[in-house]
Amino acid sequence: MGGFPILSVMLAVPLVGAIACLFLEAKPARMVALAATLINLALGVLLWANYDIGGAQWQFTEYNELFDGFAYALGIDGIALMLIMLSVFLMPICIGASWEAITKRVGEYMSAFLLMEVLMIGVFAAQDIFLFYIFFEAGLIPMYLIIGVWGGQNRIYAAYKFFLYTLLGSVLMLIAMLWMVNEAGTTYIPTLMEYDFPAEAQTWLWLAFFASFAVKMPMWPVHTWLPDAHVQAPTAGSVILAGVLLKLGGYGFIRFSLPMFPDASADFGWLVWGLSMVAVVVTSLIALVQADMKKLIAYSSVAHMAIVTVGLFAFNVQGLEGAMMVMLGHGLVSGALFLCVGIIYDRLHTREISRYGGLSINMPAYAVLFMLFTMAAVGLPGTSNFVGEFLALAGIYQANSWVAFVCTTGIILGAAYMLYLYRRICFGEQKNADAAALPDLTVREYLLLGPIAAAVLWMGVYPESFLAPMRADIEVLDARLAAAAPQGDANLAMGEGVPAEQGHSEGGAH
Repeated sequence: MGGFPILSVMLAVPLVGAIACLFLEAKPARMVALAATLINLALGVLLWANYDIGGAQWQFTEYNELFDGFAYALGIDGIALMLIMLSVFLMPICIGASWEAITKRVGEYMSAFLLMEVLMIGVFAAQDIFLFYIFFEAGLIPMYLIIGVWGGQNRIYAAYKFFLYTLLGSVLMLIAMLWMVNEAGTTYIPTLMEYDFPAEAQTWLWLAFFASFAVKMPMWPVHTWLPDAHVQAPTAGSVILAGVLLKLGGYGFIRFSLPMFPDASADFGWLVWGLSMVAVVVTSLIALVQADMKKLIAYSSVAHMAIVTVGLFAFNVQGLEGAMMVMLGHGLVSGALFLCVGIIYDRLHTREISRYGGLSINMPAYAVLFMLFTMAAVGLPGTSNFVGEFLALAGIYQANSWVAFVCTTGIILGAAYMLYLYRRICFGEQKNADAAALPDLTVREYLLLGPIAAAVLWMGVYPESFLAPMRADIEVLDARLAAAAPQGDANLAMGEGVPAEQGHSEGGAH
């Protein structure tokens, strides 16, 4: 793009908008926030259109050394491109979802959301390890404020829990980063990704990064902050939390844990598989008995993100591609489901599933769109989640068939809780007169759900648009892992007691 610093501009636009919103009344603040997010969406489309598939691994790079050991370095590969696109796509929808629901301190609210956009794009575009850390950690602050100021009744408890859980894990990560920079003599992430750290140090470094990324994902058993945060957050807060913030942990694994510590990643594969298997089954069963719609979708997020971690630690191309596709698909679908909950919550001011029923009679358009997103959450072929879940499970099946078997039960349980939720809200008799009198979607709500519905179907029908930019980067990562892990090494710890021939046949192609 002829040296145009598009990534810096994408950081500057919402930052200027955020500062402006602090000084504006409610109506102009909403307009400025919407304009800033739409400009960034347009810049994102421009970024995608100019991304050279098959070109250099790192594109749109900017490098300015600020002082010794810290540089303002930006650049993206295909993986970062897709996550930036997810962020800029969901942001205008979040602003639209808050248009009428947020009435107090509107300027500060819009400012917090725009600041969040700056920090999310920064995480995915940063190429200096300390710059990444600043963006990664600072993202806590606007989300903490959004939950704590504009959340539900128990918002203070939920905000503190969210903040403390995610901060504690990240202190260890900072110590590990300082050691790595001292050891490798550079803060530049692409160089660190190719640096061979000593095997004994990799173990400790991997655990330090794992402490941070596992909480962010969130992995079982450090997931308990998520249902509280979702239930208390305003609708748009839930959308961005499920849509993008949970993906920061997965991105961290792809960018740091796997390429920088491949030996330790292979050694700890069993730990990730074990936690993921528990998460898929346990959180799915917990979701099945929820009475609160938001809590049900929050627990389903933990189960879906466990499919991501299993795919990442399958150590093969299918697993890695599947993990990325699940992250993108889940970002769209869970965001849409939280919007669907928000739409009826704004009308009836309750999230209790038992208060609804038979909404397909008086809200047919809502019921159709909610059905589409329910089917996508279940992983129906032709929707976004199917592609990712199929690839991730195919990847882990090559690595360990037992892990694949347990994780596949999560898809069956997912169908159970999502269809059960849908039946109780949209079908059955209309027991409550107030629910039976709810009006159908407004034009604004169509504009919120329509684009996500189109994206969900696009991903399901033609996933190549999303896989193509990431393919070369995933193959580079796979080559890095294959060099570190001997043939079948990732399976031997899980397959003790298995006859040698069987172990090798399960160990399959890397």
